[in-house]
Amino acid sequence: MMTVDANVTSSDALLASILSQLDDDKAEEIVQIDLRGKTAIGDYMVVCSGRSSRQVTSIAEKLAQMVKDEYGRTPRVEGKDTGDWVLIDTGDVIVHVFRPEVREFYQLEKMWMPTDTPEPPAVMPH
Repeated sequence: MMTVDANVTSSDALLASILSQLDDDKAEEIVQIDLRGKTAIGDYMVVCSGRSSRQVTSIAEKLAQMVKDEYGRTPRVEGKDTGDWVLIDTGDVIVHVFRPEVREFYQLEKMWMPTDTPEPPAVMPH
């Protein structure tokens, strides 16, 4: 039986591996969101961008393979065919890889970020 502390440690290790893999694969604007105590869907959410549909798909494929090889888990992957938005569900960490335009449209991070995080000031056109 796994204790809560062991589970947190394993999700933290998985998160660190995921962030390292995303960095290696040149994912951009990587944001991690702590979901513990907010929802049961996972402990963390990671949102990042790829520059093109091809890069988004490549990032997702390499990440899913790393999780399978290093953790013995086969993550669920959705959206890989279009390469606009790919979701990789590893169980403890949910990863969203977007093309920048699609990420901007959905603004997924805003839904999950803490409400006490100040909004960046709006830039007013001159």
